[in-house]
Amino acid sequence: MVVVRDLILGKTKFGEFLESPEKITTNILTERLKRLESMSLVERSLYQNNPDRYEYHLTPIGCDLHGVMDALKQWGLKHLNPNRNA
Repeated sequence: MVVVRDLILGKTKFGEFLESPEKITTNILTERLKRLESMSLVERSLYQNNPDRYEYHLTPIGCDLHGVMDALKQWGLKHLNPNRNA
């Protein structure tokens, strides 16, 4: 979900994902991007040669996760917000 969140927020490059506060490791990030790509949620495109560097974007199917991620955010704000009145 962290990678999908970052894609929704506009991150596209490998290094940008590594800068997230969760501090995901490179091997885990690589595996997750490959898994998301294999599920047709993410597509990658070459933006630089020598060395090859790729950008990642949500596919139309992946974009359908916007609503899901927003619902999770709203749930967290409602139920996990330490400042809410009990």
